Amino acid sequence: MDQAEENGSGSKGPARSGIARALAVIDAIARSPQAQGVSMIARETGLSKAVAHRILRELVNGRFLRFDETTKVYRLGPGALGIGLAAMRELDVPAIAHRHLVALSERTGETTTLSLRQGWSRVYVDQVLSSHEIRMSVALGSSHPLHAGSSSKAILAALPDGEVDDYVAHHRLDSVTDATITSAGALREEIGRIRALGYAVSSGERQSGAASVAAPIYGAAGQPIGSISVCGLQDMFTRSRSRSLGDQVIAAAAAISADLGRRPPGSTAPAAAPPRH
Repeated sequence: MDQAEENGSGSKGPARSGIARALAVIDAIARSPQAQGVSMIARETGLSKAVAHRILRELVNGRFLRFDETTKVYRLGPGALGIGLAAMRELDVPAIAHRHLVALSERTGETTTLSLRQGWSRVYVDQVLSSHEIRMSVALGSSHPLHAGSSSKAILAALPDGEVDDYVAHHRLDSVTDATITSAGALREEIGRIRALGYAVSSGERQSGAASVAAPIYGAAGQPIGSISVCGLQDMFTRSRSRSLGDQVIAAAAAISADLGRRPPGSTAPAAAPPRH
């Protein structure tokens, strides 16, 4: 068997093992927003159609994939889902995120926090305190609604429109301070701004005299699971400084999301190695 056949593509190149090719197929299907046929999977993975079809058949037999006889497309099967759930149980999000919180606090000089979503609220699970003598701190384990404060709004804005609609329709927008958003219309406008910027800002909305900037973090499947924030005294968070902090929070949130297994939107499974000449 020549090297082109070992590679699985139509060109000569370094061979990939059968396991590597099977994993590339599973990865391509897992990353796609919709079920895929064999031609698309072959294109995404750089495999020949014949090799892709053989691997797909074996993965279906092993229950890692499901095949729809009517539409001729493949989806993840119970075997793959079981592995994914086991991996999620093993993830320690605070431990993974902590070094990023430390680095962000050192860069900004402010307290940084990590919140995780719990249903229609979010909970503070970690913080790195500012080195300033006068600094902000949060109560770890405390729960807060998704409309009050930057950490909450960052999560809410990252949810699909349907979930945002559910929250607005079925939850009272109670005030936490005089600055809390309590109008459904104002909250929807704020969500639009957050989505455009990529980060949320709060000025006394959850705690009077405090300000914060937050961005969402995502799990491997692309779902928002929490947020990180930089927080400090309200007087120190000017508009221009909040913009600068927003860029830094976005970068830190993206790094945490990548460590949790999320790929940048639009990325695909690794293609076959390029041919040698």
